[in-house]
Amino acid sequence: MRAGRGALAVMAVAVLTLSACSNSEGVPQLMNVGQPGPGPDEFAVLPSKPLVIPENLAALPAPTPGGANLTDPTPNADAIVALGGRPGARGAGIPASDTAMVSYAGRYGITPDIRQTLAAEDLEWRRDNEGRVLERLFNVNVYYRAYEIQSLDQVRELDRWRARGVRTQSAPPPQPGE
Repeated sequence: MRAGRGALAVMAVAVLTLSACSNSEGVPQLMNVGQPGPGPDEFAVLPSKPLVIPENLAALPAPTPGGANLTDPTPNADAIVALGGRPGARGAGIPASDTAMVSYAGRYGITPDIRQTLAAEDLEWRRDNEGRVLERLFNVNVYYRAYEIQSLDQVRELDRWRARGVRTQSAPPPQPGE
């Protein structure tokens, strides 16, 4: 009887260990916010621009199967216009009006491959802080605990600046008794 329970316990531990160690892509997923099952994807529905009948119908471009449509959303160009930029200037390089700011920002040097370096360092960090066996087994979100050491304590930082006498317009005023 005891041997049967012992064998069952060993098998249960083996199954738990193997299931907790499985990761098909090899990239740790710390934030578990995926779709739990089949169903609609609310991000798959894109709002289109309103239909507008042009003054001259002959000036319309020829239809291209699989190509862009005049009513297709253009979020990058729309964001550039909303922020006061020119939609055609995207990816055109640094404007002459901003060269002084760019040179000042890079006065201590720049790292051209910073995105690749940060991606590699973050992947290593996520592998080192992947979570415990049962957290991985039960798909527990460990994102905030993994990055807690790198996060800013907003209240403490606000108090530090207020103690120095710096005005913090975007922060709420201190409450009585603080």
